[in-house]
Amino acid sequence: MDQTAPPETTGEHAHGCSHIETFDLIRIGVTLLAAALVWYRVWEPFPRASFIGIAGVLFGGWPIFREAFDDILERRMTMELSMTIALAAALAIGEFFTALIITAFVLVAELLEGLTVSRGRRAIGDLLNLLPRSAWIVKAGMPPEEVPTQKIGAGDRVLIRPGARIPVDGVVVSGHSNVEEAAITGEPLPQDKLPGSRVFAGTMNQTGALEVAVETLGRNTTFGKIVEAVETAEQTRAPIQRLADRLAGYLVYFALGSAFMTLLITHNLRSTISVVIVAGACGIAAGTPLAVLGAIGRCARQGTIIKGGIYLEQLAKVNTVLLDKTGTLTCGKPSVTALNAARATMEDELLALAASAERNSEHPLALAIIAAARERQLMIADPEVFSYTPGRGVCAEMDGHRALVGNRLLMEEAKVALPAMKTTVGTRVYVARDQCYLGSIDISDPPRQGAAEAIQELARMGIRTELITGDTSASASAVAECLRIEEISSGLLPQQKAQRVDELIKSGRTVAMIGDGINDAPALARAHVGVAMGGGTELAHASAHVLLIGNDLNKFAASLKTARWCRAVIYQNFYGTLIVDAAGIALAAAGWIHPLLAAFIHVSSEMIFILNSARLLPAFSPAETTNAPPPDSDQRMRASGGPIAVSHPQSEMYGRRLP
Repeated sequence: MDQTAPPETTGEHAHGCSHIETFDLIRIGVTLLAAALVWYRVWEPFPRASFIGIAGVLFGGWPIFREAFDDILERRMTMELSMTIALAAALAIGEFFTALIITAFVLVAELLEGLTVSRGRRAIGDLLNLLPRSAWIVKAGMPPEEVPTQKIGAGDRVLIRPGARIPVDGVVVSGHSNVEEAAITGEPLPQDKLPGSRVFAGTMNQTGALEVAVETLGRNTTFGKIVEAVETAEQTRAPIQRLADRLAGYLVYFALGSAFMTLLITHNLRSTISVVIVAGACGIAAGTPLAVLGAIGRCARQGTIIKGGIYLEQLAKVNTVLLDKTGTLTCGKPSVTALNAARATMEDELLALAASAERNSEHPLALAIIAAARERQLMIADPEVFSYTPGRGVCAEMDGHRALVGNRLLMEEAKVALPAMKTTVGTRVYVARDQCYLGSIDISDPPRQGAAEAIQELARMGIRTELITGDTSASASAVAECLRIEEISSGLLPQQKAQRVDELIKSGRTVAMIGDGINDAPALARAHVGVAMGGGTELAHASAHVLLIGNDLNKFAASLKTARWCRAVIYQNFYGTLIVDAAGIALAAAGWIHPLLAAFIHVSSEMIFILNSARLLPAFSPAETTNAPPPDSDQRMRASGGPIAVSHPQSEMYGRRLP
């Protein structure tokens, strides 16, 4: 009998019990015992009234009657009020056994419903238990010291031992280990962590010790944002939830109106009672917020933070996705894509010479060459003489040889003969030694791993994709061709990206914009759903409605599927409830359903629809709570960034109301 709270009571949801109260079981047991005594007429001192029957209904149905009385005072129509009317009518015509069984049905249904809905809230508690409450802080010249997490600050260094959970977001300074990140990023396999790697609060360090420089704590961590997203999902109401509230209210009015008409036409009080009992709205009123909460929690487990139910609903409607290029479809930093060695030169020799010549350079292309050499574990020498010419490249002397690394202009000025070569996407760096051409290195910003698969998945879902970028047409076309994106808008300024979003919205499209930079912020804010890459700027994160952890576009595709699944489940509950109620009311009015069968139909249909919504709830593996500290009412999660306050509404078995 779960109805949804009005907007002014957001956060106060009924059926929040996460365990079975002993008194609830006693209430159900006493009601069933009273029904048995009435059935066998064990003690009936009054000829026309059953003392045991009336006492059993009053005791068992007290939570329902109390809620109905409050609803009368507040002038609200609820399922509790309609059920109270039905029970009173059953007692009035002497159907004491029927009234007791209906009461027991309702109590059992409320208990099961409360346990099902509370599973979503327990997911928040499970998340909270993933964080340690203390950490080992490392200071120069001193042994590691264990301190409470609230005493850790940004810039501190903490030691993460094998088998321990990581308490902060930060960057590995030293050490090598594997970290299990499934609770945060959704990645099933442990991730290799080396100096320079990012780590997330709430993840599990597995094999080696890590020293981590603290970046963010508390609510500002990725973990904190996940908890906040799930918390917000409970406290805010999407338009479809408000629709569910109204529809549930209309069903109650319709049931009472049908009961009144049945009484006028048939003059059969049993049929009238059956009409009131058979109608149920909980599949809508309780199932809808449960589905939304479950979907947002599932997306968080997949590595996508959705900032509220309204954006989940919009995500389900998206039919057009705009994607920025640099940092979104591509990695956002140059890397070596090809080594074109001359005939007499080995690739490793070419790369090692170029990296040695560029060793003292801070140019992004130089850093890409050095990174590629280190990846191949090549020896990088220190140049004896180094000079840099802007717009040309570098000249270095090593072991009596003069090395040139730069563009075509540098080579032409040094009289180095270059062979004819095909054009390339990105930048080509030429390498020469003592005016002898050794080869070239192609450098570009490559597409992200998994980007092509994500675009193909969006296409299979019938979603139109378009690349919008401020880069040149040639650069954009090369990436679009690689990823099979047909529509391209290049050379756009930030305001022009926002204008493109407005154009598509005016044409009737539901638009999601995915970006990572400051220049994407206006478009992210204008789109129906703005999606920021996890490695993007703070402004992009603030402007977006959805945040991808780990920069994996496949997670966005998975979240779209989850959002559409959530919408399908909600509409299944809508139509299913309407069909069951309409058929049940018609059959009850015709006298084909007696009150006991009506109660069974009411309870079973509601549980089916609520369990349908519960399919969306994420499952937490036992491994995720291994080594987690027990819950503590005073310390849920604290860090210098402030505690994460998660509301756990009071257990109210019969407290949610219809508008």
